[in-house]
Amino acid sequence: MPALDRYNGEAPAYGNAPQDLKLLEDTVREAGPIARKFYGGDYKHWSKEGGSPVTEADLAVNKYLCDVLTAARPGYGWLSEENTDDPSRLDKREVFVIDPIDGTVAFLKNRPHFTICAAIVVDGRPCCGVVYNPISDELYSARSGAGAHRNGAPIRVGVRDGLEGCAMLGDRTQLTAAPWPAMHVQNRNSVAYRVMLVADGSADASVSLTPKRDWDLAAADVILHEAGGRLTDAHGNLLQYNRPSTLQSSLVAANPRLHAEIVALLRH
Repeated sequence: MPALDRYNGEAPAYGNAPQDLKLLEDTVREAGPIARKFYGGDYKHWSKEGGSPVTEADLAVNKYLCDVLTAARPGYGWLSEENTDDPSRLDKREVFVIDPIDGTVAFLKNRPHFTICAAIVVDGRPCCGVVYNPISDELYSARSGAGAHRNGAPIRVGVRDGLEGCAMLGDRTQLTAAPWPAMHVQNRNSVAYRVMLVADGSADASVSLTPKRDWDLAAADVILHEAGGRLTDAHGNLLQYNRPSTLQSSLVAANPRLHAEIVALLRH
């Protein structure tokens, strides 16, 4: 499927994608042992301004990713959950977008549903992405126009064409009342991991009506699209990244037919 059809808009011309995806895959996988060293053990954790949790593991993984990736691509911008935002990223065409541990709550509770996420955004859209669960050793990756993979094997979204009875990932309080039909709703603390389970067909859809951040979604976005799915906001709009605000208003992730049904339901 041409990139123009997949994204419903022209994907940025970007010649370094194969080399950059390999860099992300290698670096993120190498960061896995850092997270596993802390997982289930004793480590410091605290709450950031706003109340979200952070741990020593978040910072250690972030430092490793930052050191390796910025040394390899010194001209790229940098945006990470665990760094003070540097506005100079807005002047860069290529920008790393990083979440060293997506699903810190799961990490704190010793639940194996957290991920390390790394994307390269070019002209506001993700062109390379990696989402890695270091406990299950599942590494999802994609670059524009080359398909999506889990541990090197191609993945595709499922073919379910109706919401009723589907496997939905998200907040039960948002998804179990009208206007939603009866669905099998489960949650995962990692937003990116929810989207990956849609990308490989393990789940049918994921919806969140609360704001997320660029680093929650950028890597998952390109992987889901390359797996044949759609990821947009609740109005059906593609997400734009590397803007002054890192907030994304909402999330709808599914195969194209379910995605259209969800967006239509939310509109009405």
